[in-house]
Amino acid sequence: MKYTLQISIISAVVSALVVGILIGQRIAPQMGTNENSTSSEKAAFEEEKWTCSMHPQIQQNQPGACPICGMDLIPVLQDNSADVGPRSIAMSESARALAEIQTSVVERRFPEARIRLVGKLSYDETRIRSLTARFPGRIDELFVNYTGVLVQRGDPLAMVYSPELNSAQSELLTAHRTDPDGTIARSAREKLLLWDLLPEQINDILEGEKPLEKIELKAPVEGIVSEQHVREGDYIRTGQTLMKIVDLDALWLELDAYESDLGWLRSGQRVDFTVESFPGETFSGSISFIEPELDPLSRTTGVRVDVDNTENRLKPGMFARGIVLSKLDEGGRVIPPGAVETDRQPPLVVPLSAVLKTGTRAVVYLEREDNGRKVYEGREVALGPRAGEVYLVYSGLEEGDVVVSNGAFKIDSALQIQAKPSMMNPPRALEEHSLSNENSGWGLESVKDLLPSYFSIQKALAGDDLEAAKEYLKDLMLVTGHSGNIADLVHLMLAADTLESMRRPHFEVLSNLMIEAVKKESDKLEGTVYRMNCSMVYPDRGADWLQDNPELVNPYWGSQMLHCGTVEEQMVITKDNTHHEH
Repeated sequence: MKYTLQISIISAVVSALVVGILIGQRIAPQMGTNENSTSSEKAAFEEEKWTCSMHPQIQQNQPGACPICGMDLIPVLQDNSADVGPRSIAMSESARALAEIQTSVVERRFPEARIRLVGKLSYDETRIRSLTARFPGRIDELFVNYTGVLVQRGDPLAMVYSPELNSAQSELLTAHRTDPDGTIARSAREKLLLWDLLPEQINDILEGEKPLEKIELKAPVEGIVSEQHVREGDYIRTGQTLMKIVDLDALWLELDAYESDLGWLRSGQRVDFTVESFPGETFSGSISFIEPELDPLSRTTGVRVDVDNTENRLKPGMFARGIVLSKLDEGGRVIPPGAVETDRQPPLVVPLSAVLKTGTRAVVYLEREDNGRKVYEGREVALGPRAGEVYLVYSGLEEGDVVVSNGAFKIDSALQIQAKPSMMNPPRALEEHSLSNENSGWGLESVKDLLPSYFSIQKALAGDDLEAAKEYLKDLMLVTGHSGNIADLVHLMLAADTLESMRRPHFEVLSNLMIEAVKKESDKLEGTVYRMNCSMVYPDRGADWLQDNPELVNPYWGSQMLHCGTVEEQMVITKDNTHHEH
């Protein structure tokens, strides 16, 4: 049973665009004589057709309601745009104003991409010092008896009694009395130094001219006691770890980079980051190491950043959010830190908003002059990576071209209303996609576990929330695993940089797989699942999706046409696992 739902306000915008075109067309004939005006109006009336702003394939010779959505049909006149090309349209100034058309000039420059990473601060492992027992003995007194204590170089750590150490002191004193500069005296001194006695302690022994009964173990470096392994009264053996001291003047920031971010990262790049403890303040460091392997579970790679902490404001364990700015050259390659930009060719860039992405195709509309008119012509382009608010363009455009940066979708809609081919009409997306329903690698036994994440993705797309959709995709990945066709599809969706590229065709493929799985495994499910359809997803066909409630929200259009579509099927699974379709 189908329920026709309310069309969103985008319909009014498209309708206003068409009315603006009509007004511009009707004003021109009134500029001449009354006789010419009358004949022009008569000819226009005779050629007038009626169409639906949301379903331009509907063409009638009289007014009425759209047989698909029930909206009132609007008049369409044959205009003078036919002579500007089959995929072009001429628009009056008033029509451009109604459509809010804005343009940008295609230029060459070095764009910056902002790579966002998260992680936490940790010890610099190269600055951790283990204090081990170099001789056997007994801890008679412990001055540092808990972790976190800040010690300076030379601060007393423990008082140790050791017969072996007393013998070594006696050897030094005997050799020093016999020949202070001799080989035996030097060897005895070196032995005590190797046992972690400081030079000033050895001098105290020589000046006192007798062995010290107990020796103070002193801190060989400055830092924080990060580990404590002994207590007062413990007997220690040679090689036993007593404590660890770490220098916090330098830290590591360990970040996680997703697979799609690795191409933007290079050693030596600067990383700016913030921590919760100091809101509004930015710290910085440089990338010193990128791990060579990818974690198969999280699909991330560790990135290490060296951070100066001489003021000791940052602490290990702090959560941090980092940003890396990467510049690209003409080939889409990251410019290494310190490289001279003048030695490289800037790439051709176009604003994100100028590109209409339909699966594997990308389309822009160019603006040109034609006998005093503004003409808009669609053109397919080959895009490189996204860098900030622009795309790199590999082919299809030249420097100085003027592209529509706002209103391109409305221009494409106006083309369809005039029964011209849409530039957004690609080959069937599912036929081109590398995944097929017949060989999906889908684990049907896990459909019940997959549905909650799928419903969350559907709602996030309907809410135009790309980041939330990616978070729910990660939840879906935990259920499906990280290998196989389904995992590949999720990876493609995670790599999407716009809502459009995630929605079409990837979400449609995911939805069709879910619909098939729900039908086959309905006996394992409980509750009600609704199959929705929107006939406007592609110009030549619609697309389905599933919801857990009948209040339709369209994931393919979001706020543009939030409630466009119909409830196609209500799949009810009763308590006795009996499946019914309505």
